[in-house]
Amino acid sequence: MSLLKLFSFHLIFTVSVFTPAESANEYFTTRWLRCIYSSPDLSDMVFIDSYYFNKYLLTQFNSTLGRFVGFSEYGMRNAEFWNNDTSSLQVEIAGVDTFCKPNAQNYDLQIRDKAVKPKVKLSSVMRAGGRHPAVLMCSAYEFYPPHIKVSWLRDGKLMTSEVTSTMEMADGDWYYQIHSELEYTPKSREKISCMVEHASLSKPMIYDWDPSLPESERNKIAIGASGLVLGIILAAAGLIYYKKKSAGRILVPN
Repeated sequence: MSLLKLFSFHLIFTVSVFTPAESANEYFTTRWLRCIYSSPDLSDMVFIDSYYFNKYLLTQFNSTLGRFVGFSEYGMRNAEFWNNDTSSLQVEIAGVDTFCKPNAQNYDLQIRDKAVKPKVKLSSVMRAGGRHPAVLMCSAYEFYPPHIKVSWLRDGKLMTSEVTSTMEMADGDWYYQIHSELEYTPKSREKISCMVEHASLSKPMIYDWDPSLPESERNKIAIGASGLVLGIILAAAGLIYYKKKSAGRILVPN
């Protein structure tokens, strides 16, 4: 499995109904060009050219279909007209090679030099009320660029249900973080893993959940147990000393 990559380019045109223009009286026509791919050789590149009016999708070209599709009455008329315009349609079809691939190669070179690997931590969390027998959290910190994919595996197979993930969040120092939770019912001899895919990684990284306590927790328990034993020994020694002192006293009647 590989990380899905996307870069986009926006063209926004503003048409005002009244003069002077006010924000409430403006209409926006937006063209959004997107290139989506995951393979290093760009062989799975998809080019999507979308036209919006006030955030509503009207018409869209998708290179996997090789034609325009309309999403409203007006959009369908546009799609029919553009699909019948052979020269314009060929320009769109060629967009994979003329627009997407050159820019993707540029993008990858720029990102590869600046990418920072995420620091990943697997932990068990307790939710209020204990609504589920087990909740695991996979957290990735201090990575760049922000686009990342965090998945859960059960015995090597992708899990799609009972998974909740946050969006990539800025740390405030140019780095990002993300957290993914998995609710599941533990079973004996199963292996739960967190898989992280990022531009800084040459391949997906898999982190297996170890249900035993981490070393830091074991150290805390060992220190606590040692302190308890030492306290019991000191208390017993004090009691023995007190009894011996009491036994050595001679009571003198008044």
